[in-house]
Amino acid sequence: MAGNEHVDMSASGADRTAERLAAVPGIRRAPTPKLEQFMLPGFLDGETCAALIAQIDRDVRPSTIADPNGDEAFRTSTTCDLDHRDPLVIAVNDRLHGLTGIPREYGEPMQGQRYDVGQEFKAHTDYFDPHGADWETYCAVPGQRSWTLMIYLNEPGAGGATRFLATGKMHQPEVGKLLAWNNVRADGTANPDTLHHGMKVRQGRKYIITKWFRERPWPWAEGELG
Repeated sequence: MAGNEHVDMSASGADRTAERLAAVPGIRRAPTPKLEQFMLPGFLDGETCAALIAQIDRDVRPSTIADPNGDEAFRTSTTCDLDHRDPLVIAVNDRLHGLTGIPREYGEPMQGQRYDVGQEFKAHTDYFDPHGADWETYCAVPGQRSWTLMIYLNEPGAGGATRFLATGKMHQPEVGKLLAWNNVRADGTANPDTLHHGMKVRQGRKYIITKWFRERPWPWAEGELG
């Protein structure tokens, strides 16, 4: 597993994503040396968010985790594998790739998540454990995750914040707000300071979409990227 420890950020251009994001008007960079993280309010408009929520509601399934830890309540949300051939999904996906400067072949298909009252995703990282039992299943072809981009689609009545444990920062859901972070440290190893908790929704529902990027191309079927 030694070869899995260091992430190649240069092939996809993910090593230059922080510089690109820092130049975006209105974006805010987290004032911490522990991780590269950015927040951009109003990235998506309300109409686009509402259309994505409708897609999520139509196609949700129970959320899963890699390397199960025995805690059945660790992740209790539902997930939607968004239709990557849908024009709206294509448009949002292209904007995210344009924002990061990472070519489309290095991106996973976008997912949507829905959290009902009492549902959460306990403290976790988005990168995969290089020594985990499921490494070969999820990473043999595309390699490790580099950047995560997450967009809040609505504002639940109460709860549903995303808390980063290393900084103590609580990101509150706002319609269309984008949160981006690098899962990899400067030395090329996965960054445990990206540990974050999707906190319980106390009132209403919470919707987000998530886009993950990989160090090598995703195994898209021929012609799927146009």
